[in-house]
Amino acid sequence: MTPMKFSIFSKLIPSIFCILVCGIAFAKTNTTDLKPLFSDNFDAKVKAIQNLSKEGSPEALEILQALSAGTLFLSPQGVVVQKGDQYIDVLTGQSISVKSEGLQDVILNNQLRGKVDNALLGLELASTDVQIRTKAVDALIKDPEPDTFPLVEKLLTTENDPALKLKVEKLWALLALQSDNQESKLKAIALLGDSGDPQVAALLAPLAKEGGPVQDAAEKALAKIKKSEFSGEILGNIIAGFSYGSILLLCALGLAITYGLIGVINMAHGEFLMVGAYATYVVQGFFRQYAPGYLDWYLLFALPVAFLAAALVGILIERTVIKFLYGRPLETLLATFGVSLLMIQMTRTIFGAQNVEVANPTWMSGAIQVLPNLVVPYNRIIIFAFAIAVVVVTWLVLNKTRLGLFIRAVTQNRTMAACVGVKTVRVDMYAFAFGAGIAGLGGVALSQIGNVGPDLGQSYIVDSFMVVVLGGVGQLAGTIYGAFGLGITSKLLEPFIGAVLAKIAILVFIIIFIQRRPQGLFALKGRSVD
Repeated sequence: MTPMKFSIFSKLIPSIFCILVCGIAFAKTNTTDLKPLFSDNFDAKVKAIQNLSKEGSPEALEILQALSAGTLFLSPQGVVVQKGDQYIDVLTGQSISVKSEGLQDVILNNQLRGKVDNALLGLELASTDVQIRTKAVDALIKDPEPDTFPLVEKLLTTENDPALKLKVEKLWALLALQSDNQESKLKAIALLGDSGDPQVAALLAPLAKEGGPVQDAAEKALAKIKKSEFSGEILGNIIAGFSYGSILLLCALGLAITYGLIGVINMAHGEFLMVGAYATYVVQGFFRQYAPGYLDWYLLFALPVAFLAAALVGILIERTVIKFLYGRPLETLLATFGVSLLMIQMTRTIFGAQNVEVANPTWMSGAIQVLPNLVVPYNRIIIFAFAIAVVVVTWLVLNKTRLGLFIRAVTQNRTMAACVGVKTVRVDMYAFAFGAGIAGLGGVALSQIGNVGPDLGQSYIVDSFMVVVLGGVGQLAGTIYGAFGLGITSKLLEPFIGAVLAKIAILVFIIIFIQRRPQGLFALKGRSVD
């Protein structure tokens, strides 16, 4: 290239750039006519908002945002957006000097505001940020806007995120139901039916009366939703049963040990749950006051505190009351019932009669969406895992430690164990403390899913005894089967016959079962010298 040619080309570059810039500005000016927004014509305003939504450019998004915020004005120089103390021309992006008294704002009613909000959501659908798109889709699912249908159709073909893809399909189906295209409507009905979401049943119900293919498709979709809803309810009741069974297991586990060991019907065992729950409350208060930065971890420190608190109370009761009533079941029952009332009243005196708040740590908050009508909280999942962990530790203590060997020996044959040198009195005390401590751990778990009050343990003592009797006295495996079996059965029966009748039905079943099998599900193995 000669120097002359290069000189000519260098002069042409600025000219070409100016032409392109002017062309872009001209395109902006002609693609969106904003003046109808400032008129009194409602239809013209709606059309202008729709045009901005269809354009989908960053400038259109900015205009709609300003329109929503009330910072869009018409000045003698053109349409401007107020940003702080400055006024920016929406077409050129340049700051201009205008007088506030010469500005005309946009008058919007509630209907127009809704149109603007939906248009904004539509533009957010085209965002490169998956979180922004998800937020927009969630908002449109709650309130589908027909004007966004083309944008949703486009997003349906371009969306790569699997989780968001499912939501977009649902949104498309909700919008397609409002269309006149029968093919799209049938496809939408099928998608909504497969989703199993009971919330869309109200939308499909009118279509089940239209007649023709739409009616048939709607009826099939409603049947699928009803079936999915029923399955979700059953599964939810089973999960609730496992949650309830976890608390029963922690309460009945210690009761099975003490009842099987010394044959004491301890009516105060439920109060060990209460001791553990209030110990958790005290630890929480300590962390809130002295270590607020570590409040999320208070529960880990509450576990040993609750165990020790309940164990010490158990030792105190065993040494001062139960020790003198061995072999006298009726007197023991009445005495421990009095002890339970005394503990409840002492708790009311110390902490007050009202329930106290025990908050979940952040790592136990939230839930998992299993089905459209089923949400499983994290705290219930963690409590179930915790109950299983306590069972494992209890099994290790009973089967792999010297104390466990002594407990099993005394449980199977107290006289023979004493003859070979086992100090049965000390074993009774240690076993009672261990059982009370396990119940204290149950109180920690219970504090995360229920109210903490002075009479907390009263609701679980009867069910815990039923678990022990059903599973077999002193049997760890029987206690596990009994706790979860009782918990799941009660939660499955409650929706059909009510909570009271469910408990009565279970009690009648256990009475009949014990008549046929007095030893429970698992018989205690050992030799008798009676």
